[in-house]
Amino acid sequence: MSTYNLTHLDELESESIFVIREVAAQFERPAILFSGGKDSIVMTYLAKKAFWPAKVPFPLVHIDTGHNFIETLDYRDELVKSMGVKLIVGSVQESIDQGRVTEEKGYNASRNLLQTVTLLDTIEKNKFDCCMGGGRRDEEKARAKERFFSHRDEFGQWDPKNQRPELWNIFNGRKHMGEHFRVFPISNWTEMDVWQYILKENIPMPSIYYTHQREVFNRDGTWLAVAPFMKLKPTEVPELRTVRCRTIGDISCTGLTLSTANTLEEIIGEIAATRVTERGSRADDLRSEAAMEDRKKEGYF
Repeated sequence: MSTYNLTHLDELESESIFVIREVAAQFERPAILFSGGKDSIVMTYLAKKAFWPAKVPFPLVHIDTGHNFIETLDYRDELVKSMGVKLIVGSVQESIDQGRVTEEKGYNASRNLLQTVTLLDTIEKNKFDCCMGGGRRDEEKARAKERFFSHRDEFGQWDPKNQRPELWNIFNGRKHMGEHFRVFPISNWTEMDVWQYILKENIPMPSIYYTHQREVFNRDGTWLAVAPFMKLKPTEVPELRTVRCRTIGDISCTGLTLSTANTLEEIIGEIAATRVTERGSRADDLRSEAAMEDRKKEGYF
């Protein structure tokens, strides 16, 4: 009799697919929050596996800051087309135009914080009762507190001290009118797990994750991309460097890594050798020690 030994990636995949199917079973109008980053891409491919040969039964929701990398948007559109899923885009620019949020000014201005209002408005407009995100517990200390099923009140707020127990993988999706859940199917994955799974499954990725030449400038030890809306200080000089993205967000806060990694194997080797976390170069996380937790309490991803 033959035996089949599960690898740790098989076990993580199985756990995540179980969570995704629980979402389909417990909620009426779920959606996938899609940033175009590696985590949301893997989560989307897991959803594809979970319901194959049927199509993914959830729409993809992208909150467009208007300051995204073009490579991310091109990848998003191609993925939506190839999978045949519905795409819903929430626009931060529309939120600014409508007076819902006020755009930041100055050298460190970013639209990243403004996404929260746009996201909550998009959830309300489409009556989503659950939104799946690609957050992982190893990314940041606030995300380490998050359960798989994260309850949000009628204002979209998160209370980390009042989360429901999840014993024996029993998930409680009960809620009152106006409340919703954020669900994180790949909570137990690490950055290394994500890249090893991408390699194992041969998942295509946005080109920006691989080494390429880009005009950048250095601000407080972080390499940032030059863009028309990026205001440079007098001492900051644009220069052409060989870089890649390790994590993808709004251009204004996404730090780039000096790298020559041009294959998945090289990226995995680079991650294995680094001592800096992937969000260590995210300017939005560096605004304060509790920046991520404060944003999550207000309704952030």
